[in-house]
Amino acid sequence: MEVRGPGDPECRHRIPALRPLTSPRVRHFLTIPDFTRPELEALLRLAESMRVGRYAARPLAGKSLAMIFMKSSTRTRVSFEVGCHQLGGHALFLSPRDAQLGRGEPIEDTARVLSRYVQGIMIRTYAHREIESMAHHATVPVINGLTDLHHPCQVLADVLTMQQHLGGHEGRTVAWVGDGNNMANSWIDAARMLGFALRLACPEGYEPDPTLLGRARREADVQLVRDPREAVAGADVVTTDVWASMGQESEQDERSLAFGDHTVDVELMRRAAPGAIFLHCLPAHRGEEVSADVIDGPQSRVWDEAENRLHVQKAIMAVLMGGEPLA
Repeated sequence: MEVRGPGDPECRHRIPALRPLTSPRVRHFLTIPDFTRPELEALLRLAESMRVGRYAARPLAGKSLAMIFMKSSTRTRVSFEVGCHQLGGHALFLSPRDAQLGRGEPIEDTARVLSRYVQGIMIRTYAHREIESMAHHATVPVINGLTDLHHPCQVLADVLTMQQHLGGHEGRTVAWVGDGNNMANSWIDAARMLGFALRLACPEGYEPDPTLLGRARREADVQLVRDPREAVAGADVVTTDVWASMGQESEQDERSLAFGDHTVDVELMRRAAPGAIFLHCLPAHRGEEVSADVIDGPQSRVWDEAENRLHVQKAIMAVLMGGEPLA
């Protein structure tokens, strides 16, 4: 997953959420804990009904979603745009070239203006404080498509993939191997909220957000280790991400040295539980964070995982924009 752009001072330290100016009836999805555990479980049930074709409603008919991309993407754009269309709505793609944000307009002004035109805003950006400011000033739901600190839609899609192939998430163990980035942070949130075990194998200096990790350690079965073999031993899910993401190209050599023993290969997967699955949020660099025979092998579920972004995000839009009840 991508991280901050050059010169952005925020990296791993969360800025406290602003008190929203919006009506209390307007809900946002910026991080996984924005929903309670019962709500998350209901959201996953709704996403599953969409995945298997049991949901045919069009709750976004006559409604529009503004999609702001300060960072480029394949899966995020296509899944939100197609999902909005399938729910009867219309999605508008706004890149930095297409929006005044790219020319220095304050994000709060963009939030106020878009709220007069659309019924929801999805933003994929760098600093997490930007999406918090967007939600603070918007009067329509704001959805986090990715920030440097969190990637909640992707991790919920990963949990849906766990349910699809392992029958559920309760009692399961997930092993994260690699950088303590936005994906790791959202896995920490998911483990704390949904109650599965999480083992994170991160090199020294590449740990997840300390505040999120500290809280999760107090409330859930979440552990940080250095040895990937320790993390993966007996795990039901093994997952990873690229070593150097957008904005970190200059760190490629340094990171390759730091993560040299964190490649998920066949030997490492053998330490996982029988029937374990491999996940990767994509794009992947074969031969770096994962070997080709794992990501293209029989334990890989990355293509189902990518598809499940569509279903999870449709469920989020149906709830926040379309009034679908979480029951």
